[in-house]
Amino acid sequence: MTNILAVRSTTMPVLTGSLDSYMQSVREIPVLAKSAEQALAVKLRDNDDMGAARDLIMHNLRFVIKVARGYSGYGLPLADLVQEGNVGLMKAVKRFDPTVNVRLVSFAVHWIRAEIHEFILKNWKIVKVATTKAQRKLFFNLRSKKKRLAWMNMAEVNDIASDLGVTSKDVMEMEKRMTGQDIGFDAPNNDDDEKAYYPSQYLQSETVDPSEAAETQDWQDHTQGLFTNALKTLDDRSKDIIASRWLTDKKATLEELATKYGISAERIRQIEANAIGKLKLSVAE
Repeated sequence: MTNILAVRSTTMPVLTGSLDSYMQSVREIPVLAKSAEQALAVKLRDNDDMGAARDLIMHNLRFVIKVARGYSGYGLPLADLVQEGNVGLMKAVKRFDPTVNVRLVSFAVHWIRAEIHEFILKNWKIVKVATTKAQRKLFFNLRSKKKRLAWMNMAEVNDIASDLGVTSKDVMEMEKRMTGQDIGFDAPNNDDDEKAYYPSQYLQSETVDPSEAAETQDWQDHTQGLFTNALKTLDDRSKDIIASRWLTDKKATLEELATKYGISAERIRQIEANAIGKLKLSVAE
Protein backbone atom coordinates (compact mmCIF):
# COMPACT_ATOMS: atom_id res chain seq x y z
CA MET A 1 0.00 0.00 0.00
CA THR A 2 1.21 3.51 -0.79
CA ASN A 3 2.43 5.44 2.24
CA ILE A 4 -0.62 7.29 3.56
CA LEU A 5 1.60 9.59 5.62
CA ALA A 6 2.67 11.12 2.31
CA VAL A 7 -0.89 12.08 1.36
CA ARG A 8 -0.98 15.85 0.81
CA SER A 9 -3.52 17.96 -1.01
CA THR A 10 -4.22 21.64 -1.34
CA THR A 11 -7.80 20.84 -0.37
CA MET A 12 -6.77 19.50 3.04
CA PRO A 13 -6.49 21.95 5.97
CA VAL A 14 -2.91 22.25 7.18
CA LEU A 15 -1.43 23.73 10.36
CA THR A 16 0.74 26.34 8.68
CA GLY A 17 -1.06 29.46 9.88
CA SER A 18 -3.47 30.35 12.66
CA LEU A 19 -4.74 27.46 14.75
CA ASP A 20 -8.14 29.14 14.94
CA SER A 21 -8.44 29.30 11.15
CA TYR A 22 -7.40 25.67 10.87
CA MET A 23 -10.01 24.63 13.41
CA GLN A 24 -12.65 26.68 11.61
CA SER A 25 -11.79 24.94 8.32
CA VAL A 26 -12.00 21.53 9.97
CA ARG A 27 -15.39 22.30 11.51
CA GLU A 28 -16.75 23.04 8.05
CA ILE A 29 -15.96 19.50 6.88
CA PRO A 30 -19.06 17.35 7.56
CA VAL A 31 -18.98 14.03 9.37
CA LEU A 32 -19.33 11.08 7.00
CA ALA A 33 -22.27 8.73 7.19
CA LYS A 34 -21.28 5.22 8.19
CA SER A 35 -22.12 3.83 4.75
CA ALA A 36 -20.00 6.47 3.00
CA GLU A 37 -17.11 5.81 5.36
CA GLN A 38 -17.34 2.08 4.71
CA ALA A 39 -17.35 2.65 0.94
CA LEU A 40 -14.22 4.81 1.12
CA ALA A 41 -12.47 2.27 3.34
CA VAL A 42 -13.24 -0.50 0.84
CA LYS A 43 -11.86 1.60 -2.03
CA LEU A 44 -8.68 2.22 -0.09
CA ARG A 45 -8.28 -1.44 0.84
CA ASP A 46 -9.08 -2.91 -2.57
CA ASN A 47 -7.72 -0.25 -4.93
CA ASP A 48 -5.07 1.52 -2.85
CA ASP A 49 -7.07 4.69 -3.58
CA MET A 50 -5.22 7.66 -2.05
CA GLY A 51 -8.20 9.89 -2.77
CA ALA A 52 -10.31 7.72 -0.51
CA ALA A 53 -7.59 7.84 2.15
CA ARG A 54 -7.53 11.65 1.95
CA ASP A 55 -11.31 11.84 2.34
CA LEU A 56 -11.28 9.50 5.36
CA ILE A 57 -8.61 11.66 7.00
CA MET A 58 -10.29 14.98 6.24
CA HIS A 59 -13.69 13.97 7.55
CA ASN A 60 -12.19 12.82 10.87
CA LEU A 61 -9.83 15.72 11.60
CA ARG A 62 -12.36 17.26 13.99
CA PHE A 63 -12.06 14.25 16.26
CA VAL A 64 -8.28 14.71 16.48
CA ILE A 65 -8.81 18.24 17.80
CA LYS A 66 -11.22 16.93 20.42
CA VAL A 67 -8.73 14.30 21.62
CA ALA A 68 -5.80 16.76 21.59
CA ARG A 69 -7.69 19.24 23.77
CA GLY A 70 -7.81 16.61 26.48
CA TYR A 71 -4.03 16.94 26.84
CA SER A 72 -3.89 20.72 27.13
CA GLY A 73 -2.89 20.48 30.81
CA TYR A 74 0.65 19.37 29.94
CA GLY A 75 1.71 22.84 28.85
CA LEU A 76 2.48 21.98 25.22
CA PRO A 77 1.07 23.95 22.25
CA LEU A 78 -2.29 22.64 21.12
CA ALA A 79 -1.20 23.02 17.49
CA ASP A 80 1.65 20.55 18.10
CA LEU A 81 -0.68 18.09 19.83
CA VAL A 82 -3.15 18.30 16.95
CA GLN A 83 -0.40 17.77 14.41
CA GLU A 84 0.86 14.67 16.20
CA GLY A 85 -2.71 13.42 16.53
CA ASN A 86 -3.16 13.84 12.77
CA VAL A 87 -0.20 11.53 12.23
CA GLY A 88 -1.93 8.97 14.42
CA LEU A 89 -5.13 9.36 12.37
CA MET A 90 -3.20 8.71 9.15
CA LYS A 91 -1.68 5.56 10.63
CA ALA A 92 -5.15 4.41 11.70
CA VAL A 93 -6.60 4.99 8.23
CA LYS A 94 -3.85 2.84 6.76
CA ARG A 95 -4.73 -0.03 9.13
CA PHE A 96 -8.52 0.34 9.18
CA ASP A 97 -10.45 -2.80 8.25
CA PRO A 98 -13.97 -2.01 6.92
CA THR A 99 -15.15 -5.58 7.58
CA VAL A 100 -14.96 -5.10 11.37
CA ASN A 101 -18.12 -2.96 11.21
CA VAL A 102 -16.98 -0.14 13.53
CA ARG A 103 -16.62 3.56 12.84
CA LEU A 104 -13.17 4.76 11.90
CA VAL A 105 -12.99 7.19 14.82
CA SER A 106 -13.56 4.35 17.32
CA PHE A 107 -10.60 2.52 15.84
CA ALA A 108 -8.44 5.61 15.29
CA VAL A 109 -8.65 7.05 18.79
CA HIS A 110 -6.01 4.58 20.00
CA TRP A 111 -3.56 5.65 17.30
CA ILE A 112 -4.27 9.34 17.84
CA ARG A 113 -3.64 9.08 21.56
CA ALA A 114 -0.53 6.95 21.07
CA GLU A 115 1.12 9.61 18.90
CA ILE A 116 0.16 12.40 21.30
CA HIS A 117 1.41 10.38 24.28
CA GLU A 118 4.77 9.82 22.62
CA PHE A 119 5.09 13.50 21.76
CA ILE A 120 4.29 14.58 25.32
CA LEU A 121 6.73 12.12 26.86
CA LYS A 122 9.53 13.38 24.60
CA ASN A 123 8.84 17.07 25.11
CA TRP A 124 7.13 17.66 28.45
CA LYS A 125 10.36 17.49 30.44
CA ILE A 126 14.04 17.72 29.57
CA VAL A 127 14.51 14.60 31.69
CA LYS A 128 12.09 11.85 30.68
CA VAL A 129 9.43 11.33 33.31
CA ALA A 130 8.12 7.98 32.13
CA THR A 131 10.06 5.08 30.66
CA THR A 132 8.35 1.92 31.97
CA LYS A 133 4.80 0.79 31.23
CA ALA A 134 3.72 1.50 34.83
CA GLN A 135 5.23 4.99 34.71
CA ARG A 136 3.47 5.81 31.43
CA LYS A 137 0.14 4.66 32.86
CA LEU A 138 0.67 6.89 35.89
CA PHE A 139 1.82 9.87 33.84
CA PHE A 140 -1.41 10.01 31.86
CA ASN A 141 -3.80 9.08 34.69
CA LEU A 142 -2.40 10.62 37.86
CA ARG A 143 -3.81 14.10 37.21
CA SER A 144 -7.36 12.83 36.79
CA LYS A 145 -7.09 10.43 39.75
CA LYS A 146 -5.95 13.11 42.20
CA LYS A 147 -8.84 14.65 44.11
CA ARG A 148 -6.97 17.81 45.10
CA LEU A 149 -3.95 19.86 44.03
CA ALA A 150 -1.97 19.33 47.25
CA TRP A 151 0.41 16.43 47.83
CA MET A 152 -1.42 13.15 48.37
CA ASN A 153 -1.53 11.38 51.71
CA MET A 154 -0.68 7.69 52.01
CA ALA A 155 -4.31 6.55 51.79
CA GLU A 156 -4.76 8.41 48.49
CA VAL A 157 -1.50 6.98 47.17
CA ASN A 158 -2.60 3.44 48.01
CA ASP A 159 -6.03 3.94 46.42
CA ILE A 160 -4.53 5.19 43.14
CA ALA A 161 -1.95 2.40 43.13
CA SER A 162 -4.73 -0.15 43.56
CA ASP A 163 -6.89 1.40 40.81
CA LEU A 164 -4.06 1.52 38.27
CA GLY A 165 -2.39 -1.75 39.21
CA VAL A 166 0.96 -0.21 40.13
CA THR A 167 2.96 0.05 43.34
CA SER A 168 2.57 2.86 45.88
CA LYS A 169 6.25 3.65 45.36
CA ASP A 170 5.59 4.22 41.64
CA VAL A 171 2.75 6.61 42.46
CA MET A 172 4.85 8.71 44.85
CA GLU A 173 7.79 8.80 42.46
CA MET A 174 5.61 9.96 39.55
CA GLU A 175 3.94 12.66 41.65
CA LYS A 176 7.39 13.95 42.59
CA ARG A 177 8.51 13.97 38.94
CA MET A 178 5.38 15.71 37.68
CA THR A 179 5.41 18.42 40.31
CA GLY A 180 9.11 19.15 39.82
CA GLN A 181 10.27 21.99 37.62
CA ASP A 182 12.93 21.95 34.92
CA ILE A 183 15.80 24.35 35.56
CA GLY A 184 18.73 25.24 33.38
CA PHE A 185 22.04 23.51 34.03
CA ASP A 186 23.95 26.80 33.90
CA ALA A 187 22.83 30.25 34.98
CA PRO A 188 21.68 32.42 32.06
CA ASN A 189 24.10 35.15 30.99
CA ASN A 190 21.74 37.91 32.09
CA ASP A 191 20.94 36.44 35.51
CA ASP A 192 21.95 38.98 38.18
CA ASP A 193 20.20 37.20 41.05
CA GLU A 194 22.97 36.37 43.52
CA LYS A 195 20.62 34.10 45.49
CA ALA A 196 19.80 31.86 42.52
CA TYR A 197 21.48 28.47 42.34
CA TYR A 198 21.94 26.19 39.33
CA PRO A 199 23.08 22.54 39.06
CA SER A 200 26.47 23.49 37.61
CA GLN A 201 27.30 25.27 40.88
CA TYR A 202 26.99 22.05 42.86
CA LEU A 203 29.39 19.99 40.74
CA GLN A 204 32.76 19.35 42.31
CA SER A 205 35.71 19.39 39.93
CA GLU A 206 37.32 15.96 39.70
CA THR A 207 40.59 17.38 38.34
CA VAL A 208 42.97 20.11 39.44
CA ASP A 209 43.49 23.26 37.46
CA PRO A 210 45.14 22.34 34.10
CA SER A 211 48.07 24.67 34.74
CA GLU A 212 48.65 23.10 38.16
CA ALA A 213 48.42 19.60 36.68
CA ALA A 214 51.01 20.47 34.02
CA GLU A 215 53.34 22.01 36.62
CA THR A 216 53.01 18.98 38.90
CA GLN A 217 53.70 16.58 36.04
CA ASP A 218 56.80 18.55 34.98
CA TRP A 219 58.12 18.46 38.55
CA GLN A 220 57.49 14.70 38.83
CA ASP A 221 59.24 14.05 35.51
CA HIS A 222 62.20 16.19 36.59
CA THR A 223 62.52 14.49 39.98
CA GLN A 224 62.16 11.03 38.42
CA GLY A 225 64.97 11.82 36.02
CA LEU A 226 67.29 12.97 38.81
CA PHE A 227 66.50 9.87 40.89
CA THR A 228 67.19 7.53 37.95
CA ASN A 229 70.53 9.17 37.31
CA ALA A 230 71.36 9.05 41.03
CA LEU A 231 70.72 5.29 41.16
CA LYS A 232 73.33 4.80 38.45
CA THR A 233 76.01 6.19 40.79
CA LEU A 234 75.49 3.39 43.33
CA ASP A 235 77.30 0.07 43.32
CA ASP A 236 75.27 -3.00 42.37
CA ARG A 237 74.79 -4.19 45.95
CA SER A 238 73.59 -0.81 47.22
CA LYS A 239 71.32 -0.45 44.16
CA ASP A 240 69.78 -3.88 44.79
CA ILE A 241 69.25 -3.15 48.49
CA ILE A 242 67.48 0.16 47.73
CA ALA A 243 65.35 -1.49 45.04
CA SER A 244 64.43 -4.41 47.29
CA ARG A 245 63.56 -2.18 50.23
CA TRP A 246 61.85 0.75 48.52
CA LEU A 247 61.03 0.15 44.86
CA THR A 248 58.94 -3.04 44.95
CA ASP A 249 55.43 -3.79 46.21
CA LYS A 250 56.70 -6.57 48.50
CA LYS A 251 59.57 -5.00 50.45
CA ALA A 252 62.40 -7.25 51.57
CA THR A 253 63.34 -7.30 55.27
CA LEU A 254 66.81 -6.54 56.57
CA GLU A 255 67.13 -10.20 57.62
CA GLU A 256 66.23 -11.47 54.12
CA LEU A 257 68.89 -9.26 52.52
CA ALA A 258 71.39 -10.19 55.20
CA THR A 259 70.90 -13.87 54.35
CA LYS A 260 71.19 -13.09 50.62
CA TYR A 261 74.54 -11.31 50.97
CA GLY A 262 75.93 -13.31 53.93
CA ILE A 263 76.34 -10.31 56.20
CA SER A 264 74.54 -9.01 59.30
CA ALA A 265 71.22 -7.18 59.23
CA GLU A 266 72.93 -4.20 60.86
CA ARG A 267 75.40 -4.03 57.96
CA ILE A 268 72.49 -4.06 55.48
CA ARG A 269 70.93 -1.16 57.39
CA GLN A 270 74.19 0.81 57.20
CA ILE A 271 74.53 0.20 53.44
CA GLU A 272 70.90 1.26 52.96
CA ALA A 273 71.36 4.47 54.99
CA ASN A 274 74.57 5.32 53.14
CA ALA A 275 72.88 4.76 49.74
CA ILE A 276 69.89 6.92 50.67
CA GLY A 277 72.24 9.71 51.73
CA LYS A 278 74.02 9.58 48.36
CA LEU A 279 70.68 9.64 46.51
CA LYS A 280 69.50 12.71 48.45
CA LEU A 281 72.70 14.58 47.65
CA SER A 282 72.46 13.70 43.94
CA VAL A 283 68.80 14.74 43.64
CA ALA A 284 69.40 18.00 45.57
CA GLU A 285 72.24 19.11 43.31
